Amino acid sequence: AGHKRQPTVFLFTESEIKDEVFLETINSILSTGEVPGLFAKDEMMAMTADLHNDFIRDRLGKEETQANLKQYFTDCVRDNLHIMLCMSPLNPKFPVRARKFPGLVSSPTIDWFLPWPEEALVSVSHGFINDFPLDCSDNVKSSLITHMGRVHKMVSDVCDEYFNSMRRKVYQTPKSYLSFIAAYKSMYNEKLSALKEKEGRVRLGLEKLEQGAKDVEKLKSVLADEQVKLEQTSRKVNDMLETVNMSKAEAKIEEERVEAIKKKCESDAVRIQKDKESCEADLAAAQPHVDKANKAIKEVKEGHISEIKKLANPSDIIKLVFDCVLILFQLPLTPVNPTKITVDKQEYDWFEASFKQAQQLMSAQSFLKDVTIFGASGKDFMNDESIEFLSVYVDRKDFFDPSKAKKASIAAEGLCTYVGAMKAYHGASKIVKPKLVAVEVAEERQKAANEQLKAAENDLDMCRKKMVDLQKTFDQNMRDKRATETRASNLQKQMQQASALIEGLAGERTRWTEDAASFNEQKKQLVGDCAIGCAFVSYCGPFNQQFRDYIVHKKFSADCEARMVPVTRNLDVISFLADIATIGDWNIDGLPTDPLSSQNGILVTSSTRYPLLIDPQGQALSWIKSKERSSLPVWNGQNLVDLSDPKLKDKLEFCMGDGKTLIIVGVEDEIDPMLNPVMEKEIVKKGSRLYINVSDRLMDYHPDFKMFFITRLPNPSFSPELQAKTTLIDFTVTQKGLEEQLLGKVISKEQKALEEQLTQVLEDVNSNTKSLLLLDASLLERLTSNSGNLLEDTQLVAVLANTKAKASEVNAKLIAADETRTNIAEKREQFRPAATRGSVLYFSIVEMSLVNVMYQTSLVQFLQLFMGSMEEAEKASLASKRVSNIIETMTYMTYRYVNRGLYEKDKLTFVLLVTMKILVTAGHLKSSAVPVFLRGGAALDINNVRKKPFKWMSDDAWLNLVQLCESIMFYSNLIGDMISNENVWKRWYEDNRPEELSVPDYEQKLIDQTDIGPFLKLLLIRCLRVDRSILMCKEFIRNTSVMGPAFVEPVTDTIEMVYEEMKPDVPVIFLLSRGSDPTDGIIELCRKKKLPAPAVISLGEGQEPVALKAINAGVVNGTWVLLQNCELGLGLMFEMEAVINKLKGNMDPNFRLFITALPHPEFPLGLLQMCSKVTNDPPSGLRAGLLRSFTPGVMIDQDRLERVETPQWRQLLFALCFLHSIVQERRKFGPLGWCVPYEYSNGDLQSCMLFLEKHLYNGEISWETFQYMVSDVQYGGKITDSLDVRLFRTYTKEWLTEKTCEEGYTFNPSMPIVGIPNDFQYNPNSFSERSDFRKYIEGFPEADPPEIFGLHPNADLTYLVKESNSLFKTLGETQPKGGGNDGGIPREDVVYKKASELLSRLPEDYEEDDYNAKIRKLGGMNVPMNIFLFQEIQRFQNVISKVRSTLLQLQLAIKGEVVMTSELQETLDSVFDARVPHYWENTLTGDEFSWRLPTLGLWFSSLLDRDKQYRTWLNGIRPNSYWLTGFFNPNGCLTAMKQEVARNHNKGEKKWSLNEVVYHTEVTNIERLEQIKAPPDEGIYVHGLTLEGAAWSRAEGNLVESAPKTLFALLPVLYVTGKNVRSQEEKTEKKERKVLQYECPVYKYACRTDQYLIFFASLNCPKEKPPNHWCLRGSALLCNTS
Repeated sequence: AGHKRQPTVFLFTESEIKDEVFLETINSILSTGEVPGLFAKDEMMAMTADLHNDFIRDRLGKEETQANLKQYFTDCVRDNLHIMLCMSPLNPKFPVRARKFPGLVSSPTIDWFLPWPEEALVSVSHGFINDFPLDCSDNVKSSLITHMGRVHKMVSDVCDEYFNSMRRKVYQTPKSYLSFIAAYKSMYNEKLSALKEKEGRVRLGLEKLEQGAKDVEKLKSVLADEQVKLEQTSRKVNDMLETVNMSKAEAKIEEERVEAIKKKCESDAVRIQKDKESCEADLAAAQPHVDKANKAIKEVKEGHISEIKKLANPSDIIKLVFDCVLILFQLPLTPVNPTKITVDKQEYDWFEASFKQAQQLMSAQSFLKDVTIFGASGKDFMNDESIEFLSVYVDRKDFFDPSKAKKASIAAEGLCTYVGAMKAYHGASKIVKPKLVAVEVAEERQKAANEQLKAAENDLDMCRKKMVDLQKTFDQNMRDKRATETRASNLQKQMQQASALIEGLAGERTRWTEDAASFNEQKKQLVGDCAIGCAFVSYCGPFNQQFRDYIVHKKFSADCEARMVPVTRNLDVISFLADIATIGDWNIDGLPTDPLSSQNGILVTSSTRYPLLIDPQGQALSWIKSKERSSLPVWNGQNLVDLSDPKLKDKLEFCMGDGKTLIIVGVEDEIDPMLNPVMEKEIVKKGSRLYINVSDRLMDYHPDFKMFFITRLPNPSFSPELQAKTTLIDFTVTQKGLEEQLLGKVISKEQKALEEQLTQVLEDVNSNTKSLLLLDASLLERLTSNSGNLLEDTQLVAVLANTKAKASEVNAKLIAADETRTNIAEKREQFRPAATRGSVLYFSIVEMSLVNVMYQTSLVQFLQLFMGSMEEAEKASLASKRVSNIIETMTYMTYRYVNRGLYEKDKLTFVLLVTMKILVTAGHLKSSAVPVFLRGGAALDINNVRKKPFKWMSDDAWLNLVQLCESIMFYSNLIGDMISNENVWKRWYEDNRPEELSVPDYEQKLIDQTDIGPFLKLLLIRCLRVDRSILMCKEFIRNTSVMGPAFVEPVTDTIEMVYEEMKPDVPVIFLLSRGSDPTDGIIELCRKKKLPAPAVISLGEGQEPVALKAINAGVVNGTWVLLQNCELGLGLMFEMEAVINKLKGNMDPNFRLFITALPHPEFPLGLLQMCSKVTNDPPSGLRAGLLRSFTPGVMIDQDRLERVETPQWRQLLFALCFLHSIVQERRKFGPLGWCVPYEYSNGDLQSCMLFLEKHLYNGEISWETFQYMVSDVQYGGKITDSLDVRLFRTYTKEWLTEKTCEEGYTFNPSMPIVGIPNDFQYNPNSFSERSDFRKYIEGFPEADPPEIFGLHPNADLTYLVKESNSLFKTLGETQPKGGGNDGGIPREDVVYKKASELLSRLPEDYEEDDYNAKIRKLGGMNVPMNIFLFQEIQRFQNVISKVRSTLLQLQLAIKGEVVMTSELQETLDSVFDARVPHYWENTLTGDEFSWRLPTLGLWFSSLLDRDKQYRTWLNGIRPNSYWLTGFFNPNGCLTAMKQEVARNHNKGEKKWSLNEVVYHTEVTNIERLEQIKAPPDEGIYVHGLTLEGAAWSRAEGNLVESAPKTLFALLPVLYVTGKNVRSQEEKTEKKERKVLQYECPVYKYACRTDQYLIFFASLNCPKEKPPNHWCLRGSALLCNTS
C-alpha cells in the first residue's frame, strides 16, 4: 500500500486475535496511520528511495528530506490501505477491547450488520426459490417463500426462549439460512425424483399386473378347447385300458399263485437249512467226546494190549475197563456175582469181572482197529441199554478214573478214557438223531415242491408274453393321450403360474394402488415436508429434544399449515429423513435408540457443514469412532486429535489427502482459525485434483474426507461465527436414552444370554428389514423392466415368484423376530427399575455441576459405580428381589461416592434432588410441584391476591399458602380449612417445632398418601414455616420409602478410606474450603504406610516444571505426589489429563497423585471428570462434628482415650471436642455467632489435647492456665476481634472448669426458653471405650438447639431461614430457568427511566458557601458538633455529586453519546437488578464511600432521610435526638459530644481531660422521638438503635430475652454522655453499684467487625442472667439491621 502504492485491503476478524497485543498494532494504525518500529531504518530508506520520483511529482516545493519522504510513505499507506475489522458485539470481549483500544471504535466507519429483517429473508428466499421448479401452484410457492423467510426469524426468537429457559446460547446467522435454502433445493429435487421414479415404476407395475390378468382370461378359453380334445383321446385310451387291465388281472392272479408257491419253497428251504445247521451244531458239540476217545485209542499200542494179554490176573481196574469194552461191543458178560475189588489200594464192593471174554476179544489181531472203527462209525449204533450197563461203571468216579487206570496200564488208561467218551457222545447224539431224520424227510418234500414251482413258472412266462403284446398296444394309445395332455398341461400351468403371480402380488397391487392414489398428494406435501426437514437439519442441532419438537411442530408445521403450504400432519422428521435400516446400522454401531440420538445421527450425516458435537458423556465420540472405524487414521495407537496438538496441521493434511476421517477433540469455546478454509470448504480445482489452501500450504482434498469437532463442555459458549461455520449438534444424553443403555448393561450382567440374543435379533431384524426393502424394490424393478408379455416370459415370472417367496420368508422372519423381541422385552422389563434409578442418579449428578463447576462426574465414572453396585448387591433368586437389592445398593453407593465430593452446604441439596427426581420419574410426584417447593409464592403480589384473613400469619407465608392451594390439588381447600379451624392452626403455626406435631385436619390424609405423604408435609412446612424447611427436608428423606435414614445420617470419609479406593491412574482432587487442608493427613497416612514422604509442590509461577518432574519420578518410583493450590496452576491442569494418559501404561502400582484446589470456573473439565473428588470441610451439626472427632484417623482413637487413665482426662477430652464443635457450628449463625467467621481446624483441637495430656502428667490441673491456653493461645491465636476473644473466654470460663468433671454436670442451659428436644442431656461423659462415646453422640438431637450454643432460640430462625433460602436457591440452579423481563422492554430503557426517576428525587447540592454560613450561625467551627456536621455534609455532598454525575453519564451512554465505560456498565446492571452500584458504596480502593444497604430502594431512602436530618440541623435546629444511623462517622459524633462535655467541666477546679472522659449510657423510658421536647443539658440522646439477641424491658429497666420469632427489638432512646473516669464520684458510684451491667457493643451494620464498632453501651442485666449470659447470646446494638 505504501511502497507499491497499490490499493490493498487488510481484513482482520476477531477469531484471528490470538493475543491482545495484535489490537495494539491495529489501534496504532487506525489512530496514527503507522506502527512504530515496524520497519528497520534501512528498510524504510530503501522504500522511500523507490518513492523518490513520485514524491517530487506529488509534493512540489517540498524539501526532499528523509522525514518528508517518510511522511509521504505514510500518506500513501493511508490512501491505499483499507482496513476492515470484523467483530461481533455478542463477544463479551468486544466492549472490553473497545474501552482498552478506543481507536477501534472512534477511528473506523462503523457498519452494523444487524439481523436480517423478515422482509430481507423473504426477499432472499424469493431470489432462490422463485425460478426453482416446484410441483405446486404459484400461490403455494409464494406461501413457501414467505414461510422460509419466517423460519429463520422463528428460530432466532426460539434461541432467546432457549437461553431464558435452559441458559444455553444458540445463534442463527444468515449462513444457516442460505444453507437451509440450498439444502431445500437439493432435497426437494432428490425426493421428487425418487418419488417420480417410484410413481412411474408403480404405475407400470400396475399396468403389467392388469395386462397379465387379461391374458389369464384369454388363456382360459384356449385351455377349454384343449380340454375337449383331451376328453376324446381319454375315452379311447380308457377303453383300451379296460382290456389291458383284465389281462393284467389274470396275469396278476397267476403271478400271485406262483409267487405264493415260490415263497413257500423259499421259506421251507430256509427252515430246513436252519434245522440242518442246528443239527450240525449239536453234532459239533458231541464231537469233542469222539476226538477224546480217538486220541485215547491212538495212545494205546499193540504192545500195551499184549502186555495185558500176558497177565494171568490183571488188576481189578483193568478188568473193569475191559468189562466196559465188552458192553460197547455188546458181547456177553459173566453173570453177576458179588465180590470185592481193589483199586488204588482200596476195596470196593462189586461183582465179578468178565475178563475171560475180554481176553478172547483182545486175542483178535484187529482189536485196536475194531475199537477205532467203532469210534468212527459204530458209536452211532449204541443203544440205551448198552449205555445203561456202561453207566454202572463209568459213573463210579471214585475208582473208575483214567488216572487210576494209568497206574495199572497205559492201555487201561486209554480204554478208560475211551469208554467214558463214548458214553458222553451217546448222550449228546441222542438229541441230534431225531433232528437228522426230520431234515432228511424235509429235503425230500422240498425236492417235490421245487418241481411244482418250475411248472408254475412256465405258466407265468406264457402270461407275461401275452401282457407284453397288450402293453405295446396300450403304450401307443397312451403316447397319443400324453401329447394331448401336455398341450393342455402347459396351458394350465401357464395360467396357474400367472394366476398365482397375480394373486401373490395382490398385497403389493393393493399397496401400489394406494401408493399410486397418494402420489399426487405426496408430491404436493413434499413442498412443505422438505421445508420442515431441511429447516430441522439446518437449525435444530443445538437444541434439546423438547425444543426440537416445539420448533418442528409448533413453529414450522404450524406456520406451513397457517400459510396453506401442503405438509404432512405431525410429520416425523426421523422417518422422513432416514430409513429404518440406516438407523438400525447406527444403533448397531453404538448410537442409542432414543429419538434424540436418531435425530442427531440424521444431523451428523445430512449436514453440509462439518459437525461440532456437544458431547459431555462421550456418546457421540463412541458412535463416530465405531461408525467411521474403517476410515480412521492411527497415530501411535491413537485415532483422535486434540485441538491443541502441535502436529494438527500435518495430521489434517494426511487425512484430507487420503480421504480419512479426522476427529478433533478438546474443543472449548474457539477453534483454531487455521481450520477456517477447511470448515468453509474453500476448495480449489486444478486439473482433476482438488486442493484447499491451509496456512499458505496447498493441501490435497479428497471428496471422502470427513471432519468432526467434539467438545466435552456441557454448555459451551460458541461464537455466532463458529456456529455458522459448523453444524452444532447437542449430543447430551437424555434420561430415557441413558435408561435404555443402562438396561442393556444390567441385562448383560444379570442375563447375559438374553442380551446377546437381543443383540442378535436386532442384527437379524436390521438385516431382514434391509433385505425386505431391497426385495420390494427388486420386485417392482423386475416387474417394470420387462418389455414383452408378462405371461410369455416364464423366466421373469419365475424370478418374480421367487422374489415374492423370499419377501414372504423375510417377512415371516421379521414377524418371528418381533415376537422374540416382545418376549425378550418382557424379561428385560423386570430389570428396568434398576436402569431407571441409575438414569435418575446420573442426571441428578449432572445437575449438581450447575451448582458448582467442580462437581463434575463423567458417565464413565458413573458406569463404574453402576456396574460395581451389581457386584456388591446381595444375590436373590427372584428377579424382583434382585432388582430391589441392586437399586438399594446402587443408590447408596452413588450417594456415598458423590457425597464425599460435595461441600457440606450442598450435601442435603443433592439427596433432596435425587429423592424428588425419583418420585417424579416414578410418577408419584408431578413435576409442577417442584417449583412450588422451590419458589413458594414469590411470583405473587400481596396486592393482587385474596386478602389475608389471619393477622398472625406473615405476608410471605400467606403468599406461599395461596400458591400452594392453587398449584397442589391435595391442598386446594386448605385456606377454608384453616379459617374454620383457626385456633388450632395458629397454635401449630406458632409452635417452635411444628414438624413434630400432627398437621391439623390433614394428618390422616398425609398418612394415607404412602408415596408422597412426606413430600406433601414438606411442602406445607416450607410454605408456612420456611425456617423449619431444612429439618423437614431431612424428615422427608428419612421417611420416604425410596430413600431412608441412611441418606441423612452424618458420615465421615477419612483420607485412609479415600486411599483404599484410589488407583494409580485416577488422581484425587481435594476441594478446599477455608481452614481445611488435607496435607498433614496425607503426610501422616504416607508415614503409616511406611512409604517415602510425598513430594509436596505448591503451584504458582514457575512451579509447573517442578510438578511435572515430581510426577514423572513418582510414576517410576511408586511415590506419592501432592499438588497444592492447583487453581493457581491452570496451565498445568489443562495438560494433566494428557500427562496421566501418557504415563498410564508405565505407572508403578504404589504411585498416587493428590490435587488440592479451590473452586475455579476455568478448571479443566476433562481432569475433573477423570478424578475422584473429596471435600475436607468440617461436617455440619454437633453430632456430625463430634462423630468426626471420635473417628480413628481423624482425632480420637482408643489409644488416645487410654493415654491418661483417669475419668477426668476422658471427660475433658469430650469437653474439648464438644467446645470445638460448638465454636465451629456457631459460625452458621453469622455475625450473631462470631463477628469474624474463623476457620478453626483440627490442628487447634489437637494442640489443646496435647497440652491437656502433658499438663495432667505434671500433676493437678490449673484451670486458669488450661482456660488461658485454650482460649487465648491455641484458638485465640486466630481470633482478631476483641469481642470474639471475650466470647471465647466466656465459653472456657463456663465449660472448662472444675465443675465440668463433677457428677451430673451438663452443658445444657440452666433455664432453657424452649428446651432441648426429648430433654436430651449434653454431658461430659467418662466412657472408657470410644464406641460408647460414638453411641452416645449418635443420640444427639437431629437439629442443634441454639440454646446449647448460649444463643436465643430466635437465632435458629435467622439461620434456618437463611439456610432454607440458600437450599432453595441452590436447588433452583439445577432447574430450567424461566425467562422474560419487563414485558419485553429493553433493559436499557428500563434503566434510563429509573435513572430519570432517581435524578428527580435527588436532593439539591450543598453549596459550600451556603452551609459554611449556616454553620457560622450555629456557633462556627469552635463548636465540636459543628465541626462534625461540616465533615458530614462534605462527605454527603460527595455522594450526591457521584450519584448525579453517574446517572447523567449513564443516560448519555445509553443514548450512545458517550462511551459505555466499565463503571457505567456496572451501574446499568446494578440499577436494573435493583442493587446499589458498587462505586456509590465504595471507593476505588474498596473503602466505604457512602453507606451499605442491600437494595437500591433502601439505599436511596436512607439518602433522603440523611438529607432531611442534615438540612434540619443546618437550618438552625440542633436535633433533640440524633439518628446515629444517618451519619457517615457516628464515632465522630460521640467524640464531638465528649469534647463538649469535657469543655463544660473545664470551668471549675476539677478540670476534665478529654483522655479521661469515658462514655456513660442510660436507657431512657422514651420510645417515640416526638416525646423529646428538648435536648439533655449535657450529652446527647440517640435514637434508632436496635437490639439483636436480646430485648429491653421498660418495666424492669434491664435486658430481657427476645420475644419469640422477633429477631430485632427497638431500644428506647439512649442517653449518652461523658464521665470522668478518675473522678471520685465515679469511683464511689462504681463501688455502690449493685446492678450488673453488660458492656453491649454498638455497631454501624449487622456485619460485626471492629471497623464498624462505634462504642460500648452499658446495659443493666438481671441477677439471674449475668453479663456472660448476654455475651453468649451475642447481644449487640445495631444502627442498621440489614
